[in-house]
Amino acid sequence: MGHYRMFAGAAVAALVSLSACASSGMGEAEKLAMYEAAAGEPVKSFRYFGRISGWTPLDDRTIAVWTRGQEAWLLSLDGSCRDVEWAPVISLTHQGSSVYAGFDKVVAHTGGSPGFPCRITTIQPLDTAMIRSAERTAREDAQAPSSGT
Repeated sequence: MGHYRMFAGAAVAALVSLSACASSGMGEAEKLAMYEAAAGEPVKSFRYFGRISGWTPLDDRTIAVWTRGQEAWLLSLDGSCRDVEWAPVISLTHQGSSVYAGFDKVVAHTGGSPGFPCRITTIQPLDTAMIRSAERTAREDAQAPSSGT
């Protein structure tokens, strides 16, 4: 029962995250560039308490993961990890209460079963305020009426 709740909660967070990105008015390349601009220097690991509060697949090698409301990480993956772009649920492997670059993995869960694990090569902290501001600006620009000239 506990695993079901964990996956159900992750699924809800994923759907909320995906719908927010879909309504941002940004294309895939723009979204990836925006997240890369908001990323800090690579770190070896981050604290992880077994819960993802949201995630955004940026391409088949890059994903943003929120571990708390104001804490997010840009994860680069080793090679193509196609399932991560379409999976309704993901999970992270971890050691104790930390996720380590070069060791831990992102696992996409498709059709109720775990997919092939994708090793995390780099971890970068994300400036979540910068991301929210850029997404808000993109949404406003997408909703603004065109001048017609």
